[in-house]
Amino acid sequence: MTGPLGEPWSSGSTRTADGSLSVAGVDVHELAARFGTPAYVLDEADLRARARGFRSAFERAFAALGCEVDVYYAGKAFLSRAVARWVHEEGLRVDVATGGELAVALAAGVPGEHLGMHGNNKSDEEIAAALDAGVGRLVADSLVEIDRLAAAAAARGLVAPVMVRVTTGVHAGGHEYISTAHEDQKFGLSMAAGPGGDSPAMTALLAVLDRPSLRLLGIHSHIGSQILDPTGFEVAARRVLELRAELAARAGVLVEEVDLGGGYGIAYLPGEEPMDTDEVADGVAAAVAAAARDTRTALPRFSVEPGRAIVGPAGLTLYTVGTVKPVRLDDGRVRTYVSVDGGMSDNIRPALYGARYHAEVVGRSSGAEPVLARVVGKHCESGDIVVHEVQLPGDVHAGDLLAVPATGAYGRSMASTYNLVPRPPVVGVRDGAARVLLRRETVADLLALDEG
Repeated sequence: MTGPLGEPWSSGSTRTADGSLSVAGVDVHELAARFGTPAYVLDEADLRARARGFRSAFERAFAALGCEVDVYYAGKAFLSRAVARWVHEEGLRVDVATGGELAVALAAGVPGEHLGMHGNNKSDEEIAAALDAGVGRLVADSLVEIDRLAAAAAARGLVAPVMVRVTTGVHAGGHEYISTAHEDQKFGLSMAAGPGGDSPAMTALLAVLDRPSLRLLGIHSHIGSQILDPTGFEVAARRVLELRAELAARAGVLVEEVDLGGGYGIAYLPGEEPMDTDEVADGVAAAVAAAARDTRTALPRFSVEPGRAIVGPAGLTLYTVGTVKPVRLDDGRVRTYVSVDGGMSDNIRPALYGARYHAEVVGRSSGAEPVLARVVGKHCESGDIVVHEVQLPGDVHAGDLLAVPATGAYGRSMASTYNLVPRPPVVGVRDGAARVLLRRETVADLLALDEG
């Protein structure tokens, strides 16, 4: 089959007449020959289009309410100087969670006021760097941190813009470890009332208002990741706006911004449907409009964080097949283990979350009957699984090129050098041209860190 592949592949991924795969006009044979494997391949036009799509959908939906909205790119999903420039050029702001992410965004030329600084345990150095860069907002995650932010700002003679991250009690996401608004986890301050009557969230908001070196910019909420049902966003939005109205009644301050988080899900397997951007934007806009009417408050400026939905589908990982081994299972079936030249060091998510991915032989066509296969890596772990179950051609063999789509998010950003395997490069492709965004690590890089 020739032509575009559709989800979960990037929009620039097409099958060529000879059965090979082309990404943004660059054939995978050329990519493998020039850059080696494994390699992350990032479709620039696809990423830019998704960034524009989120911005336009939310701006349209919220403009109808008479309020403005900002879209933040999740630096933790994947960040390089090139990607930070791309999303900034498409009108997005950037959310960073560490000093390293902050440094990369600034090096890319993203203005400090277009950056948000997250993190549940910011170091003194990270707080100082964020303040010195003039970030547009620091998201406070605890009462202790509010004191530290206030002291650091006062020492510089600044009034720092602060949002308080709250947990709404809305539990959403594809795995317990990526659901972030239930009570039993490390992020945010609960909206549930405490023993003294006030909730930790309200206590934190009042504490910010009480610090002369801090300006309470707004309230931040995030309910999870890889979310495919928009209902949770609508419930959380109402709860946050109700908290905002309660603060106004209590302290006479109606905060000017509300962040509704994000974590919108993507397709990882053929047949899966990602969350519809326009549907989410319209649903959330309707929910906040209703909440504003019910609480009799003016709407604030909003912000949203699509998360992996911008970069995840834009990327794939290209591997070369090595060992192919048929294994007979207890039920009599045969599973073919297909080992590739990467593994859990370049995609930890299957081992960490049980995440499911798809894979295809992409360097050629095949008329062989498909076989039940498991794609595994080269690491010394039985849990080193790239794709748990997939149908691959029965003649899959050493030297074949194999691609795993939808790895743009949390592939390279969570990569390790386990077994001292150097991390793969990130190669950007656009309009028939390819260039290195992040070079491949080498053994020399590993040895350079070893003081002997």
